[in-house]
Amino acid sequence: MTDRRTFVKLMAASSGALLIGIDLSCAPGDGPGASFEPSAWLRLDGDGSVLVRVGKSEMGQGVRTSLPMIVAEEMDADFGRVRIAQASPGPDFQNLGTGGSFSLMGSWKALRHAGALARTLLVAAAAARWDVPPESCRTEAGVVIHEASGRRLSYGELAESAARQPVPEQVSLKPRSAYTLIGTPRRRIDAPDMVAGDARYGLDVRVPEMLYAAVARSPALGGTVASFDDAAARRVPGVREVVRIGSGLAVVAEHTWAALRGRDALRVDWASGPGADFDTDAHRAALRSAVRTPGVTIRRDGRGRAGFARAARTLEAAYDYPFEAHAPMEPMNATAHVRADGTCEVWTPSQTPNTVQAAAAKLLGIPRESVTVHVTLIGGGFGRRLNWDFDTEALQVAAALPGTPVQVVWSREDDMRHGHFQAGSAHWLRAGLDAAGRVTAWEHREASSMHNTRGADPSRIDTSDPDRVRDSAWGVYDTPYHVPDFEATYRHVPVPVNIGPWRAVFSPPAVFARECFLDEVAEAARRDPIELRLEMLGAGPRAVPARYEIEDEVIDRGRLRAVIERVRDASGWDTPVPAGHALGMAANFFHTETHIAYVVEVSLRPEAADGDLPFRVHRVVCALDCGLLVNPLGARQQVESGVIWSLSNMKSEMTWRGGIPRQATYGDFRVVTLDEAPDRVETHFVDAGRDDPNGIGEPVVCPLAPAVANALFRLTGRRIRGLPVRRADVGL
Repeated sequence: MTDRRTFVKLMAASSGALLIGIDLSCAPGDGPGASFEPSAWLRLDGDGSVLVRVGKSEMGQGVRTSLPMIVAEEMDADFGRVRIAQASPGPDFQNLGTGGSFSLMGSWKALRHAGALARTLLVAAAAARWDVPPESCRTEAGVVIHEASGRRLSYGELAESAARQPVPEQVSLKPRSAYTLIGTPRRRIDAPDMVAGDARYGLDVRVPEMLYAAVARSPALGGTVASFDDAAARRVPGVREVVRIGSGLAVVAEHTWAALRGRDALRVDWASGPGADFDTDAHRAALRSAVRTPGVTIRRDGRGRAGFARAARTLEAAYDYPFEAHAPMEPMNATAHVRADGTCEVWTPSQTPNTVQAAAAKLLGIPRESVTVHVTLIGGGFGRRLNWDFDTEALQVAAALPGTPVQVVWSREDDMRHGHFQAGSAHWLRAGLDAAGRVTAWEHREASSMHNTRGADPSRIDTSDPDRVRDSAWGVYDTPYHVPDFEATYRHVPVPVNIGPWRAVFSPPAVFARECFLDEVAEAARRDPIELRLEMLGAGPRAVPARYEIEDEVIDRGRLRAVIERVRDASGWDTPVPAGHALGMAANFFHTETHIAYVVEVSLRPEAADGDLPFRVHRVVCALDCGLLVNPLGARQQVESGVIWSLSNMKSEMTWRGGIPRQATYGDFRVVTLDEAPDRVETHFVDAGRDDPNGIGEPVVCPLAPAVANALFRLTGRRIRGLPVRRADVGL
């Protein structure tokens, strides 16, 4: 398991490594004349166009636009002449992982330096041609200008001579005040291809002589093939082969329909595995039992739970959170071609292409440099494609058929039943208040299943190590509010279910419990929930430390207070809403140092059918401090996607009975439909003056659901203590 701290260090290390050993080359490009390639990140062609290699997977978050904006800003390139190409694993790109909301943060320094280096060398080339000092020249929109004479040279004209300039030891980066591109709203570079149907996702990959495969997997958790009869499958027209692989049996055919029909014709006896008896209801009871007593202490401030002895009043509550699927639009798939010459090529919608390359090399027994990985567009990732099980299947099938490219395609049912899920969890919270209604003590216990522990020997999982378990308790140990006596504990409850990364990882369950309970505390103390939060962030007379540091996290309470104040004012928190409507709010600090708060306005939907959302969200107001904004338009889209994602989580859950998942399609794992979407989403960016960006994609998820739940309480008087939200939960 790679924990979050290790992930951050890897991202930082790989970004720095991309600036080492820069090779200035001059070679033929796509346009007329020579091209100039000052780093692995970019190439300037003789026609003045700039090719930027994108080192992050595009799955809707807009990195194919925002990352080139960083290069173009420092380079002073004409953004209209910028083209993009997807980077592939190799010596220059040793960590192309996309996750943790680190795309902008992890690429920021490397891309700025790449653009600044190109600009410096282009200015040097122009100055040498004019025989003037470089300081007398400036750049704008792909042109070098000599200030005194007004002479101009385009970047394309300078490409060849720039490649011959000596590489400086240092380059000058622009101050924030000089930005002309960063901070401006930009439409996505790749949008025209998507609108025209020219965008290529994993399922769109076509290779000459390619075959297709569908895999039969155990219907119950952990089951394996005991025996099988493939005679009927082989008789299906178009079926070419049946291959036994690690996850089951792969039926290989000339097209997907034949592969799926062949798979249905297989007769398989499945041997029961360790998850054959898994039942969600029983597991939920086990989680609730686990939080009755404290687990491993992962944070203690002041006297910890001993501080409750001084409380004038104590409140407690319990919350649940279900297992959740990723449910992306594009099911898992990968295409692999294992050649007789000892090389391999993979086309995959992956969030971890370097891992895919390493896994292929290990499985096939060949050097990593013999494996080429092409990263396609991704039709929804949400952390699911940080795993490479679908890539492994394609590699295993292709290895059994050397020389033949094979695309493994998962059906919707495969994707839903055999995913890597968000873990179910239980939370028990307790708050101590003094006579004035101020929170003086706080305890949060969580029980869930740690990341990627399926299949591991429980005796080898060190669940007593606070550093190990802390990374499964986001939203618990990093609670941003100041409480003099604070204690957080975590208890691991093993499951036979694949537990893996999910959008915002472990934060949503804990933040849901924490922010809902904080509203309970405010209600009991007869305090306004925003006023109480602001007091716990330093707005009241009691002294509160402005910053809180734990591990490598820095919680800036002033930044969080600012977004809460902004969302209060922008939403008209103190203004009455129409009859039958109510407001609710929640806030959070996320690990990318992003601070966010939501206010939502809701009403009930008596006409809603069972399984639909029994409430309507009329308005969502978001205040967000995500550091320096690179592309405000993309950031707003991320907020809106986070709102829809969170509302979908309030609608569905994954359950098992007898080890078999009970949900398989969008028909029984329901996501938000257009008529359930909010009427309006407003985003207000709070600028704390930072010079670098923070993450957005995951932070925008966490506080939305508790804000809705808190609004529903104000509307109905009923506390929402778990998800999904059903009609009965709101009194319908």
